[in-house]
Amino acid sequence: MLEKHIQMVDLQGQYHRLKEEIDAAMQTVIESSAFINGPQVKAFGDHLAEYLDIPYVIPCGNGTDALQIALMALQLQPGDEVIVPAFTYVAAAEVIALLGLTPVLVDVDPRTYNIDPRKIEESISRNTKAIIVVQLFGQSCDMAPILRIAGMYHLHVIEDNAQSVGAEYTFPDGQVKKTGTMGVIGTTSFFPSKPLACFGDGGALMTSDESLAKRIRMIANHGQEVKYHHKLIGCNSRLDTLHAAVLDVKLKYIDEFTKARQVVARRYDEGLASCEQLILPKKSDFSTHVYHQYTVQLKPVGDYTDTAKLRESLQSFLKEKGIPSMVYYPLPLQAQDAYKWMARTPGNMNEAARLSQCVLSLPIHTEMTKEEQEYIIDAILDFYSNLVESNNIDERK
Repeated sequence: MLEKHIQMVDLQGQYHRLKEEIDAAMQTVIESSAFINGPQVKAFGDHLAEYLDIPYVIPCGNGTDALQIALMALQLQPGDEVIVPAFTYVAAAEVIALLGLTPVLVDVDPRTYNIDPRKIEESISRNTKAIIVVQLFGQSCDMAPILRIAGMYHLHVIEDNAQSVGAEYTFPDGQVKKTGTMGVIGTTSFFPSKPLACFGDGGALMTSDESLAKRIRMIANHGQEVKYHHKLIGCNSRLDTLHAAVLDVKLKYIDEFTKARQVVARRYDEGLASCEQLILPKKSDFSTHVYHQYTVQLKPVGDYTDTAKLRESLQSFLKEKGIPSMVYYPLPLQAQDAYKWMARTPGNMNEAARLSQCVLSLPIHTEMTKEEQEYIIDAILDFYSNLVESNNIDERK
């Protein structure tokens, strides 16, 4: 076993690498005591807008708030439907429900884990008003057909870009845009484990529409443009100045962070290529991949047809060797108790259901060493070698 503890995400290591800059940025905030809406918040928003090549970025309290504010800004009404992928974190469906809207669940692509554009159009009804696409695990959905369908049916497209900041999508005509900038509103989270992360909760919305940007700012600030004059029903959602200072430092290194995770992903690809019992994550031709997660799928092995139990065995084996792993996500939205009664599911959710039983995310982060990764790869190969040998399974089958 390695002496150093392996982590899913090494936040401490990344901090120590940037410690001098981060400490100085935070100290500036502390000395000014401008803890709420200090100048660092605007500076970070401007710098993120420049990086994303989009006119307006509005920081807020967290990624879930960002999604809720986006729906509020679009003035959807109770009973309106919003399409959302069935295989995702609950936040997107949660804010839809909180606003009295109806989530419409759509199945996902079995290799990329993102919403399947081919299944969107058949899920649209006269009440459908918007689509939330989740740019899952680090790469873009296939946005060209999604935007085409949205245009045909006059639907708003919201991008949940919490896991894929920095990824780029190439349209069929060669145009390249960063994720979060293609829909009418993009949202993101700066939760500590995300590709662009602060030291707590934080989020942002981005848009090219000036009137929407103004409305979003008002909603995030109690519905007011002028203090104590409330034109809209809003909420209180703001990015702390200390978090903005940290983010402004990290933003300078975001492409470097991406390259580091891509190196880790390539090592996994190469090291696990011989393991026929795993399906490795597919990188789409139309998108770069920032590898927020490296998520594999477990195939049934011999008589082990229950991949969820096989996954438990693999996780236990890895844990004994000091290797963490995570399941994103063990239940698709259609199986969540809170949404069974109120979500509309016009098609089957076979892939979302299957993926929830067989996916496993391996450690990946900017500070991972080659030695650590070789240790993880060897452990996985040992697990499957022992499994095949103990059950007399012909690997060629």
